[in-house]
Amino acid sequence: MTTMAMLDTYPQSMNLDRTKLAAVIDTLHACSQACTACADACLSDNMVAELTKCIRSNLDCADICTTTARVLSRHTGYDANITRTMLEACATACKACGDECAAHADMHEHCRVCAEACRACEQACRDLLATIS
Repeated sequence: MTTMAMLDTYPQSMNLDRTKLAAVIDTLHACSQACTACADACLSDNMVAELTKCIRSNLDCADICTTTARVLSRHTGYDANITRTMLEACATACKACGDECAAHADMHEHCRVCAEACRACEQACRDLLATIS
């Protein structure tokens, strides 16, 4: 609710649908949190050496999601090319992380949860991308 409430206070018109934008920003934050928590859970696992790629993927995805959410939260001097590029990069990172976590999901519940968050975020980014002209 906070994201939508904040976007509603923006005094100018926006080039993106505010409701969709708020949903994507919230999804980005949720994915970032899931990836950060998954990386931490991987680090506490006895099999941490086998989870190195997963940890790296989680941390990269978390950072990219957070940065994308920040960029999407700014509209003064809006540049569709930057927004498009950020969403494409984020969808790519979410796909890679989702695939990596899915490979461990049978053994690690945190990876299953993270893979789901990544899939949802990837789709949200792609859906918003489809609305950018």
